[in-house]
Parts: sequence; C-alpha cells; structure tokens
Amino acid sequence: MTSTILITGTSSGYGKAMAELFLERGWNVLATMRRPDPAVFATTSARLKLLPLDVTDAGSIGEAIAAGVAAFGAIDVLVNNAGIGMASVVEATPDSTVREIFETNTFGVFATCRAIIPHMRKQGQGVIVNVTSSAGIAPMPLVAVYAASKCAVEGFTESLSHELEPFAIKARLVEPGYAPTTSFTANGGARMQGLIPAEYGSFAQACFAKMADYPTPYCTEAEVAGAVFAAATEQGSRIRYPAGPDTRLVADLRWTTSEDHYLANMRKMFSPPAAA
Repeated sequence: MTSTILITGTSSGYGKAMAELFLERGWNVLATMRRPDPAVFATTSARLKLLPLDVTDAGSIGEAIAAGVAAFGAIDVLVNNAGIGMASVVEATPDSTVREIFETNTFGVFATCRAIIPHMRKQGQGVIVNVTSSAGIAPMPLVAVYAASKCAVEGFTESLSHELEPFAIKARLVEPGYAPTTSFTANGGARMQGLIPAEYGSFAQACFAKMADYPTPYCTEAEVAGAVFAAATEQGSRIRYPAGPDTRLVADLRWTTSEDHYLANMRKMFSPPAAA
C-alpha cells in the first residue's frame, strides 16, 4: 500500500525538495501552500495533489487534512516545514513582529499537530516531522526571536514524542543548517526593515560576514529532504535529525562537549567583537 505524506510550505526551498523526493520514491504527496501554484513542480502525477493550507488558520488546516484523506484514504506522515525567517535586534523588534513569527513558526506547528493527531491515533500509526533549524540548537547573533520560535518547537516535539508513543505515533525533528539558496532572506526582507538600528550596524555587518565564511559547507535542499525521508521512514526511537554539515558541527559541540568549550567555539565561529 502506498504511503501518503502531507507537507506544509512546498512553494519553494526545502518543502519543494521534500515533495519531489517523496514523489520520486513512490509516495502519495499532499503538497500544501497558501496559494497553490501548479507551476511549482515540473511534473504532474496522480500521486501529487496540491492543496491550499495556511498554518495560521485552523479552518484551512482542517480542510486540507480532510481533502488529503479523501484523496488518498489516509495521511501517514505530516511534515511541518512552513516557516518565516528573520534577523533583527531584540530592542528594535515590536511585539507585532514577534507574534507574526510565532504564529507561523510555532503556533502553526502546534495547530497542525493537534489537527492530525486524532486521525493518526485512529489509524493506529503515523509520523510527525517538525522542521526547525540549527538556530534551535545553537542560536547565533541577531536571530533571537527566530531562534526562540524554533527552540519552542524543539521542546514541544520532544515532549510530544513521549505523549504519542503509546499510540505508535512518532514525533521527530529535522534541523536544517543555513542554505543561501532558499528564500529565507527574501521572505523575511520586508518585515526586517528598520529592525537593525544604526547603533548595531558594524556589529551586524561583522555577523553577516561571518555567515558568509562558514567553517563548513552550507546546507542544501537535498540534504534536508533526505533527512526528512529518514525521519519519516526509520524505525526506532530517534528524535533529532541534524541536516547539513553546519548543523552536525554545532550539534556535536552542543551535545558532546562542555558548556565552556561549546560557547568558546560558537563565539569564534559566529560572534563579532563586542560593540563599542
């Protein structure tokens, strides 16, 4: 029997790559986005169905799940990939912007999980894969709000994994590194205007220069899609799937070394000299 996956945020980047990989490997794919565009995918297939889904709208989530079940009979895997990127200075970031980030990156994940769990519980199995970020493991400068939204999902998913274990439902995390080829910066550009004051200018420029000179290769869409496939299909109790050499580097620093060693290396890699 063919398995079915529902993926949020498939209009570009990681989500698009995930949809294409699962389709290539014989799955039914429910590719969701706020405004479905058939031109996103180069191919058509009876196993590919595009659906509208806005993770900030409970009605939209319910309708997409119902349409997916009607199309393929079941949803075996949910991937929460939709997200908003942002760099900002905390003191300059208004509550409205913070809430906008959390509505999509955090509360949207909570909402889709709440909506799919009863379906998976009744069918006796399922996998939920929540896509976070290397910033959820090792926060860098100027992404405090974004990192907070992803750290919340990290804790949520680990707790959820225990809660759902009696029902044969797995909750897992895929943690991508930084991929310049995605639309992270473009999607966050408008809301980032004015959020890095002049007083932080030299600090921010040094930070961004560090990001352009990573100590490892950047993450790729293919690596993230592959990590999601592993998280969706592997047996066992593993929760975290770091994706990309940069995430694996910081994950190793965070989880296998002392706090002092970890912080010293993070400052060396990412932090510019202190602002005057």
